[in-house]
Amino acid sequence: MHSRYLDIAGKIRTRIEAGEWEPGARLPRLDDFAAEYGANRDTVARAIAVLEAEGYVWAVQGRGIAVRYGTMRPRRPRGDLVKRNEHATGYSFPSASGQEVWVRHGAAINAPARLDDPRIAKLLGVEPGAQVLRRFRVTGPASEAPFQINISWIHPRVADIVADVDADPAAGEWLYRIERAGHWPISWMEIHRARVPSKEEADVLGIPASLPVLEIVRVGSSGSDGKPVEVTEFVVASDRVETVHVLHRDPGAQQPWADPV
Repeated sequence: MHSRYLDIAGKIRTRIEAGEWEPGARLPRLDDFAAEYGANRDTVARAIAVLEAEGYVWAVQGRGIAVRYGTMRPRRPRGDLVKRNEHATGYSFPSASGQEVWVRHGAAINAPARLDDPRIAKLLGVEPGAQVLRRFRVTGPASEAPFQINISWIHPRVADIVADVDADPAAGEWLYRIERAGHWPISWMEIHRARVPSKEEADVLGIPASLPVLEIVRVGSSGSDGKPVEVTEFVVASDRVETVHVLHRDPGAQQPWADPV
């Protein structure tokens, strides 16, 4: 026998897929759905739980039930190419297309701060607790909710070069300035891991604290001495991005297999 809550889940799913609610939009309250479908609140709650398990919606504390972005469009692939930014001096890193305009959400900060994270401090080559220039911004495509949190830590030896550069994401001039000061070409390495977001990160991205995030730490090293000049941490909701890696054969695996004897 088909359960009533599955019928309701199917109807709401169809409405989501038809675009009745945009990604990020809040759904009606459980009581409103209950009145609309002539069901009790518990039945509607079970229907919403089905949709949450399927990835259509999520419950965000203080924001109700919201339609997820990741279900409504393909995830944004993240490759390995660094391109010239077509809209400003600087670069477009793998999660951004050079054709796509990204905007800032909320205030951007470019100011000295204590670097207390020992992992980031080690990657930057400074002692934990050191005073380091910090660039903080929350960015994403213009038509979408916040996509990622970006925090850049600038090594003291180059901090004066970029201390007056706007923290706006379009102002990629800070990397340009570091390269022009004798560090061309900066090379980058990325470290990826999944983790649980902090409450503050979940609030900024508008996601449940239970949804893992993809943390990408980019280490930029000077072309003149190979030592770090900046470390940038990106925090992205895990359902909004996927990494793409091309695998290469080892020299010992490039020849066809010999015919069996």
